[in-house]
Amino acid sequence: MTDPDVRESIMNATYEALCEHGYTELTAQDIADRTDRSKSALFYHYDSKEELTVDFLEYLLTWLDDRVEETASLPPAERLLRVVDWFLYGEDTDQHESFHTAMLELRAQAPYNEQYREKLRKSDERLRTTFERILEDGIDEDQFVAHDTERMAALLIAALDGARTRQLTFDNDRYPEDVRAGIVGAIFEQLLTDEVATDRRLETAGETDDD
Repeated sequence: MTDPDVRESIMNATYEALCEHGYTELTAQDIADRTDRSKSALFYHYDSKEELTVDFLEYLLTWLDDRVEETASLPPAERLLRVVDWFLYGEDTDQHESFHTAMLELRAQAPYNEQYREKLRKSDERLRTTFERILEDGIDEDQFVAHDTERMAALLIAALDGARTRQLTFDNDRYPEDVRAGIVGAIFEQLLTDEVATDRRLETAGETDDD
């Protein structure tokens, strides 16, 4: 793939096709229909649906890095909550759920497909590193109390994955809301230093008084 614009177009088309059709029913024609290229032209760049999907998973890693970079100037506590909300809700709720349904199908292929498994493992490691860095920055800036950032990152990812999987499996939108409340009310508040926790309580009280 030599032309970044061509790749961007194909990746966007892949995302839209996954949202509409899911992974199992996804075809190269579904993707080609969302570009100005034919199916045969699509396979000029990719030898198979599998190869295209592997590149799409790599593309998602870059997307994650870009989104995380957008939060670099925010305080660690706010950055942490921003990333949590991205994964639980997203910007377009319906499309977000459709996409993660497709990704759930894709994850089910990982035990039988080494390339998918490797890309998904890489994605998991990148996400864990993202959480760990935010948590470490929070400790360095005296926003979070000292704790085992690796274990906390693993716990957060397990909570997010569990909420998303159960929401999609059981068609129950309360799971993301309940898990977010748990993260904020239990895990998140335990991480905050006394000074930050006091500021948050005063801020909440102020909002209540204005209502």
